[in-house]
Amino acid sequence: MSLEHPFAQYVRILGKGKTGSRSLTESEARHAMGMILRGEVEDVQLGAFLMLLRVKEESFEELAGFVKAVRDTISAPVISVDLDWASYAGKRRQLPWYLLSALALADSGLRIVMHGASGHTADRIYSEHVLAALGEVPASSWPDVEEKLNRSNFAYMPLANFSPMLQRMIDLRNQFGLRSPVHTLSRLLNPLSAPFSMQSIFHPAYAENHQQAAALLGQAHAVVFKGEAGEAERKPEAVCKVKMVHNGVLSESEWPKLLDGRQEKLDSLNITELVSAWQNDIVSEYGYLAIIGTIAITLQLRAPELDQQQCMQQAEVIWQNRDRMRIKSR
Repeated sequence: MSLEHPFAQYVRILGKGKTGSRSLTESEARHAMGMILRGEVEDVQLGAFLMLLRVKEESFEELAGFVKAVRDTISAPVISVDLDWASYAGKRRQLPWYLLSALALADSGLRIVMHGASGHTADRIYSEHVLAALGEVPASSWPDVEEKLNRSNFAYMPLANFSPMLQRMIDLRNQFGLRSPVHTLSRLLNPLSAPFSMQSIFHPAYAENHQQAAALLGQAHAVVFKGEAGEAERKPEAVCKVKMVHNGVLSESEWPKLLDGRQEKLDSLNITELVSAWQNDIVSEYGYLAIIGTIAITLQLRAPELDQQQCMQQAEVIWQNRDRMRIKSR
């Protein structure tokens, strides 16, 4: 008589029908993800598990359990970091102005680690490739991350370099035709335990789950909002609802539109426009407001006593004081 596979219990919990199924507890989620990361799960089970979660929509307890399981495997050293910046969506309609926001903040003295995955969705450009084109070569290891931080206060670490199994799961997107919960949990990883965390979502309904999961994970300070294309970039043409966590206290604020109308999708995403904006202030109104608006949200995350106007004013100063030699023409 064949024995039931140990992972089958978790597929059953999620897939037992409208009245019999339920969400995993945090400890169940942690154990299930641990089995996946150790290669103890058959591919058919992994596919069923991820898609059942996708249909149900993961709970914040499940997300917290998944994140803890991944952190158990990362084995990252102690590296001083101020801000963790998740970048997993990619861009297809507008240029990635948030990258200039992050680099300007690094020039202001913040030690920033950005992490993400690339290539999982067609017709998008990703932080990893754009940064490389701007001269910010992705880190290959944790010592490389520390060296980059010490040199320029900024490092980008590809997910594949610190959690190859998670990258493999993200790459299944083209086989499923859908994104899986891995895109969500990766944003919450904060692998170096930075006190401040920048997260973004594409679907507004996910914001509360991110916020609740961050609090459950003990993240000291976190911000999550619907960014352009799902990246942590304020959309100047839209009202921006921002959820924050500060030492276990959850809050929400609303930032007004900065620009009327709706931007049309660009015919092409020309990275040289980012270079011109950085070096010579040759930038569209939309791009400038996206840069400043994103910096402002980050400033309020770090100093919640500042009002929105103060954050916008300080953001302009940070942008003007950036090191224009950081990005060089290629």
